[in-house]
Amino acid sequence: MNPLKVLVVDDHSLFRQGLVSLMCARPELVRVVGEAASGSQAVRLVEQLRPDVVLLDIYMPDGNGLQAAHVIRKSWPKTAIVILTSSEQDEHLQEAFQLGVAGYLLKNLDANELFELLIGVTRGELVVTRAMAARLLKQTFQHTSTPEIKTETLTEREIEVLRLVAQGESNPKIAEHLCVTVNTIKTHLKNILAKLQLENRTQVATYAVQSGLVSTAMEQTK
Repeated sequence: MNPLKVLVVDDHSLFRQGLVSLMCARPELVRVVGEAASGSQAVRLVEQLRPDVVLLDIYMPDGNGLQAAHVIRKSWPKTAIVILTSSEQDEHLQEAFQLGVAGYLLKNLDANELFELLIGVTRGELVVTRAMAARLLKQTFQHTSTPEIKTETLTEREIEVLRLVAQGESNPKIAEHLCVTVNTIKTHLKNILAKLQLENRTQVATYAVQSGLVSTAMEQTK
């Protein structure tokens, strides 16, 4: 796998420089192609550099992160956006995913977890820490109706996968837990999506909560 080309966007120079130094220590995984200190500067650099991933703070001058995310998603949809912020506000979380970001992470996460989640972006996974995943599911649950229960169409193994997805586990973690390959997990997910007529992991996780399959998952991840 080629290193991810990453644009780091944060108006706090000390944090931004520290993050860049951290990433430069893992050149086999990521390559920092640029830095920006505002939303408008981020938009200009995305146009010039075409990074794979933009790590984007929310609180910034001259165009905040969510405003920048809107422009980037509209103009360069192949560039993944991962919000990296100190904000735990529900409205920020909800707006970010409505814009189609690839992830929402808090700045207090562990460095190894950050790298693992960024690798998840390359697999098309929604990258979010467990605490924020629980809040996202709760929001979605409150704004959608209870689904028709279709779990009788799922195998026991597919239900296991469904529960682990709802708990915020990545494909490699689910594979390790179930002692199978990542490709096997991808096949299970494909079957789950088809059987439940869903489109993505977020919908799968929401379905699991709404159907009662993981009624305690949100409490466990807080």
